[in-house]
Amino acid sequence: MKLGELKPTNGTTFSKKRRGRGPGTGLGRTGGRGEKGYHSRSGSKTRAWFEGGQMPLLRRLPKRGFSNKMFKKSFQVVNLSSIEKCDIKEVNAQMMAENGLVRSALQPIKVLAKGDITKEFNITASAFSDTAKDKIEKAGGTVTIQ
Repeated sequence: MKLGELKPTNGTTFSKKRRGRGPGTGLGRTGGRGEKGYHSRSGSKTRAWFEGGQMPLLRRLPKRGFSNKMFKKSFQVVNLSSIEKCDIKEVNAQMMAENGLVRSALQPIKVLAKGDITKEFNITASAFSDTAKDKIEKAGGTVTIQ
């Protein structure tokens, strides 16, 4: 058996109904669209979220809370355990991006305290958690906020 010889099982496929091909087809004249109205004409379509003139769900639900999206600060997160694996003494945004710890050196980076650090590192980042700062300084490293 070859891929070109595969055929669907008998009775699983049906020929497409040819609309507007005379009265013998059962879908002649109006082609199953009915007599008049919006959907009988060409170009009629409804969006998936259209509810037939009923007030849409999104507008029916109450709006609550507060959104601070405009002023939100988003950081790329780096854990101490992943910095520990790198054999670089001077760690900055460029080095983190080259070693695959962050996606972009241009976006803000925050160092978090997950994992332990044993080596001495001089780390430069946009922000540090308090615990991470303590762990780095206990190991003999320095913390620089850019």
